[in-house]
Amino acid sequence: MSTQTDLPARWQELFGEPAAMRLASAEAPGGGNDAVGEDLAHSGGSWSKASVAAGELRITTAEGLGRMAAAHEGVQAGTAGLSATAALAAVRASWEERVSAVRDECGSVQSALRNVAPRRTATAGGRA
Repeated sequence: MSTQTDLPARWQELFGEPAAMRLASAEAPGGGNDAVGEDLAHSGGSWSKASVAAGELRITTAEGLGRMAAAHEGVQAGTAGLSATAALAAVRASWEERVSAVRDECGSVQSALRNVAPRRTATAGGRA
């Protein structure tokens, strides 16, 4: 960890005392983890809302993939012989791969978020 004496003189002049570091999960001096001395609270509802949003994004990206496939139907036949056809196919394949990865990740995140609130409630003594 850097201390003031480890900093070059010009940096000490510009920035002064280096900021103290502490883990976000570490309890602040005097109890609590925020400025008013209360612990961070959350509700299962916020985790559920985030899960729903991830699920909606998964569905939307899946629908987008379907619309993209439909939009490209017949492109190769209609543009046979053009050099742009191969480039378009490469770009399409790249986008399909990326959007598919987003869709899959949203499904994974949705499942994880949906499972957070019940586990958190169990470990927080009934507080969600």
